[in-house]
Amino acid sequence: MPSEPPPTQWTLPDLDHLDPALAEEDLVGLGADLAPGTLLAAYRAGLFPMHVALDKSEQNAEVIGWWSPQPRGVLPLDGLVVSRSLRQSCGRLRTTVDVAFDAVLDSCADRGGQGQWINAEIRAAYRRLHELGWAHSVETWQGDDLVGGLYGVSIGGLFAGESMFYRVADASKVALVRLVRDLAGDGRQGLLDVQWVTAHLASLGAVAISRDEYRRRLAAALLVRAPEVWT
Repeated sequence: MPSEPPPTQWTLPDLDHLDPALAEEDLVGLGADLAPGTLLAAYRAGLFPMHVALDKSEQNAEVIGWWSPQPRGVLPLDGLVVSRSLRQSCGRLRTTVDVAFDAVLDSCADRGGQGQWINAEIRAAYRRLHELGWAHSVETWQGDDLVGGLYGVSIGGLFAGESMFYRVADASKVALVRLVRDLAGDGRQGLLDVQWVTAHLASLGAVAISRDEYRRRLAAALLVRAPEVWT
């Protein structure tokens, strides 16, 4: 079972009482820390962290930003689009859960520009969450080679996807198929948060919903038991 850390010492942005100037913004707060208790409080409130550059001319001039996209990207568990080629890839590649979390995290960070936000502070924070049983990875293998995967945070029926990578075609998608299968098992009403809807995620079935709708779904998902594979 996941271990509950000490509660955060910070007051995070209250999405019920946002400054009107922030109501339609994705970035709703700055500061605090990435302690396990802070991260869990944020995800439970509908927030996630990503650093913000305060002064692009100064190296390391960054602060933690707290994000609540408006609209929010989710992938309905009954809406995943599995093409014929992806189905074939699922047959030739195998998946595991939490076998190589550090390797998946590092591989996501090494994706050039797309992974630059996964800095040393982010890596350390999510490794700590993993040690406590809250952050998880799905790995895709070709033989003994790690060729794809994803990681994110699981709280009850919520899986907040953070990043994915691939080294062979469809490898990250195969990990996503496994993730959806685990989240939807036994008729579970889970919530797969993908933050923003990109063209790639839209092709897999991701949709955009309002912040208020996301929070309604989040509240319900937090009451659902987590998949047994992560407990």
